[in-house]
Amino acid sequence: MNKSNPLLTAYRVLAYVTGVGLILLCASCIAWYGFGVGETAVMVVGTIHGWAFMAYAVVAFTVGNKLGWPFGRMAWVILAGTIPTCSFIAERRVMADIRAQVADGGSKPLVNV
Repeated sequence: MNKSNPLLTAYRVLAYVTGVGLILLCASCIAWYGFGVGETAVMVVGTIHGWAFMAYAVVAFTVGNKLGWPFGRMAWVILAGTIPTCSFIAERRVMADIRAQVADGGSKPLVNV
């Protein structure tokens, strides 16, 4: 597998940014609604997570489309960015599947990734 593939690198980075952003957003919401502090943090982290999630969704869809995933799998990977820590799990599974596909010699769909 070509580790310098920009699309896969973008997917991995955005999966982590989305996951960390969602965890920070949840913590900020707890601080704001539970303790009355951190309103600005919710606004800033929420905006960053929102933009990161939209980029993550586009990149995940593109990766899935290039790899020939069924729609259900693409939807699962995209929705993983909406549940805290699930984007980390989805990223690991996607990369493991890509590595297995390359190891089996089925790298033809990865030529254009």
